[in-house]
Amino acid sequence: MNPQAFEALLKTEHFSEITTIERPAGYQLGEHQHPFDACALVTDGQITLVVAGVSSTYAAGDVFRLAAGTPHLECAGPHGVTYRVGRRAVASS
Repeated sequence: MNPQAFEALLKTEHFSEITTIERPAGYQLGEHQHPFDACALVTDGQITLVVAGVSSTYAAGDVFRLAAGTPHLECAGPHGVTYRVGRRAVASS
């Protein structure tokens, strides 16, 4: 998916905050979670996410999603990673 189509998708799915994240080679972040839904397009490099013990690696052109509150670990690939991400607030109940 190209960045323009990705951003159009984010807007139709009501992701109001869109930003670019860059992480260097060797970047790792232990288990954590976010208070928002995330949908991201990898534009360069690779990222590995571990959710419920399952490891998935995403490379340039891949899209990944994480629902708010999903515990996960993440680490950048050997050349780092850059991705465009949309964040969508979750209504409190």
